[in-house]
Formats: sequence, structure tokens, C-alpha cells
Amino acid sequence: FSRFCHHDWNRTWYTANPDLTQCFQNTVLVWVPCIYLWLLVPFYCLHLYCHDNGRIRMSCLCAAKMVRLPLLCSNFASFFKTFLLQNPLLYRSLKCSCWVLGFGFPTGLILVLCIIQLERVRGCRSSVFLFLFWVLSVVCSLVPLRAKIQLAIDEVSPETLKTLSVVELFPWKTTHSLVFHLSQNPCPVRDASFLSKILFWWFTGLVVKGYRTPLEAEDLWTLREEDTSNKIISELQQNWTAESLASGAALGSRLPDQAQLLRKLQKEQSSGFFLLRTLARKFGPYFLTGTLCIIFHDAFMFAIPQVLSLLLGFMKDADAPLWKGYFYATLMFLLSCLQSLFNHQYMYTCFTVGMRVKTAVMGLVYRKSLVINSSARRTCTVGEIVNLVSADTQKLMDFVVYFNAVWLAPIEIALCLFFLWQHLGPSALAGIATVILIFPLNGFIAKKRSKLQVNIQMKFMDGRIRLMNEILNGIKILKFYAWEKAFLEQVLGYREKELKALKKSQILYSISIASFNSSSFLIAFAMFGVYVMLDDRNVLDAQKVFVSMAIINILKTPLSQLPFAISTTMQALVSLRRLGKYLCSEELRADNVSKASLSSGKTFSCSPPCLKRINVRVPRGSLVAVVGHVGSGKSSLLSAMLGETEKRSGQVTVKGSVAYVPQQAWIQNATVQDNVLFGREKLKTWYQRVLEACALLPDLDILPAGDATEIGEKGLNLSGGQKQRVSLARAVYRKADVYLLDDPLSAVDAHVGQHIFDKVIGPKGVLRGKTRVLVTHGTSFLPQADLILVLVEGEITESGSYQELLSRHGAFADFIHTFASTEKKESSIQRGEEKYNRTLASLNKVRLEMYKKYFKTIGLAIIILIVFLYAFQQGASLAYNYWLSMWADDPVVNGTQLDTDLKLAVFGALGFAQGIAIFGTTVAISICGIIASRQLHMDLLVNVLRSPMSFFECTPSGNLLNRFAKEIDAIDCMVPDGLKMMLSYVFKLMEVCIIVLMATPFAAVIILPLAFLYAFVQSFYVATSCQLRRLEAVSRSPIYTHFNETVQGASVIRAFGEQSRFILQANKRVDFNQTSYFPRFVATRWLAVNLEFVGNVVVLAAAILSVMGRSTLSPGIVGLAVSHSLQVTGILSWIVRSWTDVENNIVSVERVNEYSDTPKEASWNTEGTPLPLAWPQSGTIEFQDYGLQYRKGLELALKGITLNVDKREKVGIVGRTGAGKSSLALGIFRILEAAKGKIFIDGVNIADIGLHDLRSRVTIIPQDPILFSGSLRMNLDPFDTYTDEEIWSSLELAHLKTFVSNLPDKLSYECSEGGENLSLGQRQLVCLARALLRKTKILVLDEATAAVDLETDTLIQSTIRTQFEDCTVLTIAHRLNTIMDYTRVIVMDRGNVCEMDSPANLISQRGQFYRMCLEAGLV
Repeated sequence: FSRFCHHDWNRTWYTANPDLTQCFQNTVLVWVPCIYLWLLVPFYCLHLYCHDNGRIRMSCLCAAKMVRLPLLCSNFASFFKTFLLQNPLLYRSLKCSCWVLGFGFPTGLILVLCIIQLERVRGCRSSVFLFLFWVLSVVCSLVPLRAKIQLAIDEVSPETLKTLSVVELFPWKTTHSLVFHLSQNPCPVRDASFLSKILFWWFTGLVVKGYRTPLEAEDLWTLREEDTSNKIISELQQNWTAESLASGAALGSRLPDQAQLLRKLQKEQSSGFFLLRTLARKFGPYFLTGTLCIIFHDAFMFAIPQVLSLLLGFMKDADAPLWKGYFYATLMFLLSCLQSLFNHQYMYTCFTVGMRVKTAVMGLVYRKSLVINSSARRTCTVGEIVNLVSADTQKLMDFVVYFNAVWLAPIEIALCLFFLWQHLGPSALAGIATVILIFPLNGFIAKKRSKLQVNIQMKFMDGRIRLMNEILNGIKILKFYAWEKAFLEQVLGYREKELKALKKSQILYSISIASFNSSSFLIAFAMFGVYVMLDDRNVLDAQKVFVSMAIINILKTPLSQLPFAISTTMQALVSLRRLGKYLCSEELRADNVSKASLSSGKTFSCSPPCLKRINVRVPRGSLVAVVGHVGSGKSSLLSAMLGETEKRSGQVTVKGSVAYVPQQAWIQNATVQDNVLFGREKLKTWYQRVLEACALLPDLDILPAGDATEIGEKGLNLSGGQKQRVSLARAVYRKADVYLLDDPLSAVDAHVGQHIFDKVIGPKGVLRGKTRVLVTHGTSFLPQADLILVLVEGEITESGSYQELLSRHGAFADFIHTFASTEKKESSIQRGEEKYNRTLASLNKVRLEMYKKYFKTIGLAIIILIVFLYAFQQGASLAYNYWLSMWADDPVVNGTQLDTDLKLAVFGALGFAQGIAIFGTTVAISICGIIASRQLHMDLLVNVLRSPMSFFECTPSGNLLNRFAKEIDAIDCMVPDGLKMMLSYVFKLMEVCIIVLMATPFAAVIILPLAFLYAFVQSFYVATSCQLRRLEAVSRSPIYTHFNETVQGASVIRAFGEQSRFILQANKRVDFNQTSYFPRFVATRWLAVNLEFVGNVVVLAAAILSVMGRSTLSPGIVGLAVSHSLQVTGILSWIVRSWTDVENNIVSVERVNEYSDTPKEASWNTEGTPLPLAWPQSGTIEFQDYGLQYRKGLELALKGITLNVDKREKVGIVGRTGAGKSSLALGIFRILEAAKGKIFIDGVNIADIGLHDLRSRVTIIPQDPILFSGSLRMNLDPFDTYTDEEIWSSLELAHLKTFVSNLPDKLSYECSEGGENLSLGQRQLVCLARALLRKTKILVLDEATAAVDLETDTLIQSTIRTQFEDCTVLTIAHRLNTIMDYTRVIVMDRGNVCEMDSPANLISQRGQFYRMCLEAGLV
């Protein structure tokens, strides 16, 4: 053994023809694969035992391999026996290795055969274990293969092994197609071999498909099972529940209030940690595999400068054999490739974990929103909840990617400084000092930027978005009151403050970028300067200079990552606390209401916070009416019955299933049929019966697609009455045992209300025999109630049957006698053909016009300046790098170099010039971005506010808000940042190419084909990536829409017991979004692996060509070329990534600009002679053959209306659904423009004046009470036009003075989002007070008192009669008794005026008005 295995470096290393000893080739190289196999096979078998993925059917390829391996073993043994018999001397010399060769390797092959069979049985589709075995076998056989001519054994195993290993690269390709294609369009990563996985070749099919044809959702792969919501959340929910219980989630109801509060605060503070621990337990093991990859990546990364040092040492040694140069060049290439592979496996793992974390958090938040109680729900708005699943989940995803940098970056920095010390000695301390100076500077800048962004910029941005949300929700009010300009100025005020903060932030960011991009120069300048100044004999040669520069370039990555990683971690911790706090919020207690089997009735005895001493028993099958003034607690009583309010004492027992109709109808963004069925199977006969009973059949005739018509967001394309009837039909279809009806008849007219009561609620309705609790303001239905509950300030003051209460002659009896026979009526806003606009993915490439528009707003002069600054910046960089290479090649005279001070000064001057240029370019681009975004935001805002109401009715508000939030933010930051990055790397690439070509001009032969290959790959990637981003953006919106709907309708969902179905829908939406997100981040990895391979070829080319031209090239120029070529991999990836970011984000310009082509309203103000300030002075209105239609092509909603309204005249407008009542009001305000005819006010044709000139001189009290979040005073007088005395006077006239006076902050009382902390009636009274402040000569009431009780209605009507006595009043009547004393009544029918006279005359004519009064019990 010693004879053959004696270590001889002269034969292996110090020779022109290196080789290994015969013994080493025949022992170690044979043993290594076998030892690997024998040692690891037990662990691998255990792994297979623990992971059973189902049996794989035998394929032809698999059968061929199973047969081939035994034949190979047999052939090998036979050959080996023959060979040894022919060579007895060799046999005696290799006794030690004969056993391995003759028996060890065949035994290994038999073991491989067994493993293949075991993998097939356990469902292993791609064997990493065997792949590594074959690769090891091939590598170990290459040396004997080279020496086979010397040994004369051409037939021995290496050739066979090589062939076999190539076959093994794709072990199960045929098998997979038989097994896994059972699912529709499965992800090919399942079928991919190990090599395909690490190189992401399995993704190439989708890239090619996206390049050839625009991708659609059907082209995307289905999610892997381990990535689906159901798989992730089902396990995580159990872990989180256990974690919450272990952390003391139950507060203990018997603890004192202070102790409970303290426990609750402690739980909220630690909730983030508990959530992190839960996520770590679920996703930690897989994340650790990525951590292992990044550790290997770092090892290869630090090995490359060491190999570069060896290569430069080879260039200095003229006697070194040439093969060493090629060896170093090849080794550098292999290390670069391995570094790339491990880096992208790490990134792939991180993004996969991030995707799963996003799915998990979304699922937990969604499930929590279905069980959170009302008090906890009031602490967070819908927007804040949606923000948890959008912004906070994104921060957690960033945290997953950058978390390892928190601990790994300091280690990398320490290693860099260690290697620098090795090369430059104590001079490396100067580099450490520079790092210490740069690091705090960037930290200080990051802190200032964070403060600017969070405290100032984000504050103004949040204010702007909140205001835009208010504007979009109340756009109808804005248009009626001509408030667009004022709100526009308010939005622009926020915007200017936001941009001012952004400008400061960008200047700070420019300083940070300049210091970072100049950091390699600054560190090198400090170290080299100190090195040459310490001792004249300290010589800077090529090895010291360029190895140090390579290490410094490595140092830049952790230096840049560490602050960002720390910042990301801190933001993630904040997000974890926010998420944990929400997930630990109090839930609805199960004992709020007791569910019992259906028996004799329903018991109710409790004392929630807003109710007092409630004791009621509702018999089974009875009809109970609940009456009371606005704010008396009627809706709270129903909430208590549903278990929605916290119970302080007593008990609530509900027997049987429950159906609930809320006061404000909750409508899903789905078809009418889906809203009615609400997840139940369609029973055609019962379905038709329900539609008929709820008076929906006439409405379905009007809708364009009948019950298949899709209802817009929040029921935009339905009137209030239609929404309420759909909500009622949903409950009736349910066939529940108990029905809780919260004033469902408030928005329907008399005959429809009577129809619904008779057919649905009453003793003969479809709900007869069911227990019904009806909250109502009407009195005509009360005689038919079995029990009436009278609520006053949360307490039942009277209860009994109608006759019993009347016989007591109490408050109820007085109320009935005063307001008897009063009925309600439904709004008749007719809707034309629905045009519900869905945002679809634009599948074409971003239009060149978007770039033109963006750059046009910037200006050509600034663009030319920026290009010049970039050219100057890179020229300075090239100059100081070339100067450094010349310095390294400077000859050494008497152990020293000459003129080092001059060389150092020139080097420093060039470097500082580059730093100044970097700062200039980044500031210039930032300012350009602000100029462009300011103009684009202004255009968007004006275009949206100038759009007609029809635009808002068919465009979801979420889409518009997304334009003002996400898209504008992308234009503010993402587009300029992408341009900065792309331009800097493009110019850097040009510098590298120039340097490599200067050193080795022949490299052009390689660089040019690689450039074409790069462009080819880039074009494939950009086309597919943009499409994937758009598909992902389109699929993201339904998630938030569904979240929004669920949060707003949680009480309805709970009442109907539909939580599981909604959770399933949320899972489907999240999974659908992830099907486009997953290939999107894999596309980046695919690109990076391919491009970095191109970059590594450039490294190989530069190194090989340098070795070939060793005789003509100096070490300095070689070091310059090779060290710069090492940066090509990163540069190429960043160019495409930044270019793709620009392409993706320039879509925001396209989206913001798309509303410029939509139809616009007429001009806001007239040019020329303005109207008199006092117009209209008298308030006369004249219609001349007036016609109106909702959209072109539809039938006229008003047909040739001709009538005159005199000054101070009071006119009531009545009619059935769809008669055209509200269309008259819309015509007066020009919300809809005339199709024919004219309207004159005080003799002025309203079509000839500006919209604001008209709308600011006419007042309307609309049906929908719209309030904005903010103070009560702001809701009454947004722009401080009136004094406090005037506001208090209007509140008194609106009968709100007492209520407001009792509020803690009075006029400064904060209204919540949508005014939810006020009752519907109170919100309507605030709208009345708003109109009383305005008080013009013409007043239009559009069912303004539909939601208030009868007593309040009477007070409002008396206020209108007294305060608007000298005004012309048009009332779209909802209660006929309110217009019986009007001057005239107009009866509308199918868009025509069918009757018009005084009420008395119309009754005497016994026409349609008479029949309506008869139905209302007025005659």
C-alpha cells in the first residue's frame, strides 16, 4: 500500500502533467462513493419511512434501470475476474483494493437497486441522495478515465458509470406523468429532477408560454398541497389556539375589573411573541434548510477572492505551469456557479416560507373577524383590518427574507475584515474605522428617513387616503352640494405636505446611496492610504489591491443588508404586535345566547350595557313588534338576541335556527340569486314563492339579466328598497325557526310594505308559524302583532297586545292616536342597465405611451442632465480603477514605489468626484419623480372628481382608492428607485465591459454572443413577469373585497351560521392569488440562475483569456479585469430586476391615466357673465318637454315632462317603484343630463350654467345619510363657513340639540367611519341639520325621513314647513300624510305625469293617488 499510495507532490502539483498515484485512483476514488452510500443509507431509509407520498407505478424507464443495474454488476464482476487472471502481478499489488473493486462497488450497485425500489414504493419522485451518489461516482471516475490509456483498461466502469449517471439525472420523468397528472395543471416542480429543481429548469415551460402568448389564469399551475390555505391554516389554527390558551387567553370573568384590564394589557403586549412562536413552530424547519443554503453560499463567496489571489500569484510567476492558471480559472467559475445556486435556493425557500406565512396570517385574521365581539370590533375600522392582511403580512414576508442577515451580516463583516487584515495587516483597521463612520451615518439617515416617513409623510398620506375614501363613499353628497373643489383643495393640501416630506426623505436617501456606492472606494482609499504611508516598503501589488477590492465588494453586501434587515425586523415586530393584539381580541362569548332544541318558545332575560332590566318570553310562532324612538335600543335588543352584545347579567335562550334581517341591508358582490340563496341549494318552487312574497319579481323584470344580474359593490346598482327586499328574501328562503327583523319595511312604499307584511311577516304570510321579532316604526301592522314591546332608553316600559296597550291609555296609546294610519313608501330610483366594471389584467406589453407621458412631465432638459451625470459618474469610476491597476503594476525600486503621495491624491480625487456625481444623479431622479407624480396625481384627482355619478355606480370604490394609494405610491417611490438602480447598473456594466475589453480584446468574441443571450433571456422574463404581476394584482383585489364584505356583514354571517362557507370562499380567493404569486417569484429565481450563469461565463472567459495572454498582460490589468468580471453576475441580475420593476411599476402610470378617457361631467363653472349672487330669487321651476335616460340606448326614464312649479309652492311627488320620482330630482341637479327638453329655474336654463353654479344654489336632503369620520362640527360644516350659534340653531331645529349637548365633546364629538357610532335615524337628522345651515330658495327632499320614527318624522316635517316657508319645496314622499297639506301632488307613472293637482282634488277624482291613500288608510 505504501508503495503505491506514497504521497508525491512532484507528480501531483509541481509538474506540467499532473496525475494521482495508481493506488489513490484504485482505492480512495473508488471508496468515496461507496462509503457515502453505506454511511448515509440508514438515515435515508428512515427518511423514506417517515415520508410516504404514495406508491408510484412502474414505468418503462424505471423497469429498464431495474434490469440494467444487475446486468452491470454481473458484467463488472466477470470483467474484473478476467482482468485479474490476466494480470497476477497487479492482483498481488492491489490486494487491499481488490475487495473494494470486486465486491464493494457491485454491492453498492445492488444497494442502489434496492433504494430505487424503496423510493418507488414510498413515492419519492426525485432522488437527491442517488443523484449525489452518481455525481460523486462520475467525479471520482474522471481521473481513472484520464489514466485508462496508461492502465489499458478501456472497458472498466468509468464509461459505464458516466452513462448511468447521465440517465440518473432524470430518474422518474415517465413515472411522474403517470402519477401526478391526476390533478388539473399540476406544478411541474413535483415531477422535476434534482438538477431541474436547483437550476429552475422546470419553470422554463411557463416562461416560453408567456413569451409566445399572453398568460391567463387558466395557464397557471395549481398550488401544491403544502401551499394551500386548507393545509396551512388547519394546522396553524390548532397551534395558535393552544398557544393562546397556554398564555392565559381566558381573562377570567370573576376577576376584578382592574385585574382583568391588567391581564388584558399583558396579553396584548406578549401576543406578538406568541404569534411569532406559533409561526416558527410551523414553518421553522423548512426555513432552516434555507439558512443552511445561505451558509454554504457564504463559504463559496469567501473562497472566490482566495482563488483570485492564487490566479494573480500565477500571473506573477513566469515559471508556473500553464495548467494551474486554467485550474484556477475553472475553479473560480465552479465556485461562482455554486455560490449562485445556493443563493437562489435560499431565496426560493424564503419566498416560499413568506408565501405560506402570508396565507397563514390572512387565514387567522379572517377567522378572527368572524368571532370578534362588538366592543373589540369598534376599536378598529374595516380599513385597519384590511391593512393587517395587506401591509402587515407584507412586512412579515420581508422579515422572512432578511431575518438571517441580522445575525449573518455581522459575521460576514468580521470575516471580510479578517481577510483584509491578512492582506494589508494593521492598515485594515483604517477600513474598519471607515466602516464605523459610514455605518452610523447610514443608520442616522435611515432613522431620520423613517421618522420623516412614519411621522410626517405617512401621516399626510394616511390623511389623504382617508379623505379620498370619505370622498368616494360620499361622492353623491359632494356632487349635490358642489363640494368637489373644496375637497380637491383639501386633498391637494395633504398631497403637497406629503411630497415635501418625500423630497426631504429622498435627499437623505441620496446621501445614503452616495455614501454606500462610494463605500468601496472610501474603504480602499483609507486602507491603501494608511498602508503606503505607514512604511515606504509597503508595496501595493496586484494581489493586495484586487483581492482586497474583491473582499471590499463582498463587504458592501452585509453593510447594506444589516441596517435594512434590522429595520425590517423592527417593522415586523410591530406588525406581529398589531396582528397578535387583533388575534387576541375578545371574542363573542358562547354564553351570550344559549341555543336549545326547538320547543315552546324563546326566553330572554338579560342586561347588556345598553339595555336595562329586560325580561321577555316570546312564545313559539308568535309575532312580536318592538317600537320606540330613535336610539331607544331596538336594534340593540335584536343584537342581544343574536348574542352580538356583551351580557352583563341574566340569560338569553333561543330555540331553533335563526334568520336575521339587519336595518341596513348587507348585500354581497354577487348575483341576486346568490344573495337570496346564500349558499343553500336552489329549490325552484320555493325560490319563486319567496321572490313573489318579497315583491322582487317586478324588480327582476327591470334588471338587465334578471336574478342573474350581478350586484355591484355594497349594492351600488340597487335602490335602498331593492337591497332591503333582497336582504329579506335571503332570510325567508332560509326556512328558519326564529326571524329577527330589524325594520325591514322602512325603505318600501305603502303598497309594497303591505304586500310584504301580508305575504311574509303577517299571520297569513309564508312565515306564519315561525317566531318573528319585528322592529318597526310603522303603526298599521301593530294590531296584528301578538305582543308589542315599547322601548324607552333601553328599557321595556310597556308590553302587551295592541288592544291591551290602547286600553291602558298610556304613552303608547297617545302615540298611536297621534300617528295612526301612517305608511311608508319605497324609493323609486330606477337603475338602468348594470355596467359593473371588473378590473381585468391587461395582457399586452406596457405601452410606449406610458413612458412618453411619464418622461414628458419631467422635461427633456433634466433627462439630458441626468444622462450626463451618470456618464460622468461612471467615467470617474473607470478612471480611478484603471489608475489603481497602473499603480499596482508600478515597478518596485529598492523595495519601494515612487510618487505614492501623488498616486493616492489622484485616486482620492477621482473617487470623491464619483461620489459627488452619484449624489447628483440620485437627487435629480428623485426630483423628477416628484414632479411626475405630482402632475399624475393631480390629473387623476381631477378626472375622478369630474366623472359623473354613473361612473361611480359602476366602478368599485376599492379600485379607485387603490389608484390613489398603491399606484400613486408606486409612482412616488418605486418608479424613481427602479430608474436609479437600472441606470446605475447599466452604466456599471458598460464600465466592466470596457475594462475587460481593454485587458483582453479577444473577449469581445465571447461578450457579444453572451449579450445576445442575455437580451434573449431578458425578453422572455420581462414578458412573463409583467403578465404574472398583473394577474397577481387582479387576483389580490377580490381578497380584500371579500374581507371588507365579511367584516361589514359578520353579524349576518354569524346569524345564518355560514362561517364555514365564507372561510372556504376566503381560502379559495387566497389560493387563487397565490397561484400567480408563486410563479412570479420563481420567475425571478429562474432569471437570476440563468443570467448569473452568463455572468460566470464572463468570469471564466476573462480568467482563461488572461491565462492565455500571460506573456503580454500585467498582473494589474488582469486583476482589474477579473475582479470586475466577478461583479457581472450581480450586475446582470440587478439590471433585469430593476428593468422589470420599472416595467411593472410603470403600469401604475397606465392605471392612473386610464380614467382620463372616461366620460366627464359638464363644466363646473360658466365662463363669461356670472349668475347673480341672489339667484334663484323666487324659486320657480319649469320643465319643458323634459326627457331623461340613465344610459344611451335605454328607454327614457322621464318622458316629455312639462310642468311649472311656482315660487314658495310645496309639491309632493309620489308614485310606484320605477315611476321616475327620483329621476326628477336627479334632473334638477343635473346628476343626469337631459336627453331632451329643458329645465328653467327663475327663467335660467340650467343646461347653460355651470354645475357648481347650479348645485350650490339648490338644496337637497338625500335618502342615504352620509357622514364622514371626524368631528360632528366637521360633518355639519366642513369648511367652517358658519358660526357655532348658527350650528346649534340648526341642531335645535333638527331636534338634535339635546342629544349633542349630552355628548362628552359636544360639537367636537368624533364620528366613527361612516358615522357608525350614531343610529341611522340620528345620522339622517344630522343630514337635515346640514341642509338647514345651507337653506336656499329651492329644497328637494328625497325620502329624507325614511329611517326615523313617526314622531321624529312629524317634528322634521314641522321644521321644514316653518323654516322653508318662503322656499319652493319638492318632496319625494315616503309617508303620504306628510304631503296632504301640500299645494300640489304630482303622481308619476312609468316616467310620465299621470295626475297633478291638490291632494283634495286628486282624492275626489278617485284616480291613482286616491288608491294609494286608500291603501295607506288615509281615506
